Amino acid sequence: MKFMDEIKFNQEGLIPVIIQDSKSNEVLMLGYMNKDTVQMTLESGKVHFWSRSRGKIWIKGETSGHTQKVIDAFFDCDMDTILIKVEQKVAACHTGYRSCFFKKIDGDSLVICGEKIFDEKEVYKNSTS
Repeated sequence: MKFMDEIKFNQEGLIPVIIQDSKSNEVLMLGYMNKDTVQMTLESGKVHFWSRSRGKIWIKGETSGHTQKVIDAFFDCDMDTILIKVEQKVAACHTGYRSCFFKKIDGDSLVICGEKIFDEKEVYKNSTS
């Protein structure tokens, strides 16, 4: 992949990645990738991230089965952010919502504006993370 040297990773070697539904254009989540996970994602067609909290590579859906199939990938003009359009299986958010962006600012409050579509306690009951 000739363009890999053009990617501007931050001082931790990471780049922010916006995940968007390829059909509805709904923004599903934001994650981070390092050089390895960018390459793994583009080669496999399955979204891989670098977990900052766990300090390791993870494949979206490895525990829940809620995978993300890569449809298209775009870099911004500065080559410091990636937008990946995906086919999302079930939901992107580990809290049970389709999108991680389900809390809307309403004045000085937050309002839940999404529908919970799965029980995270059931899906992640055997998970150690």
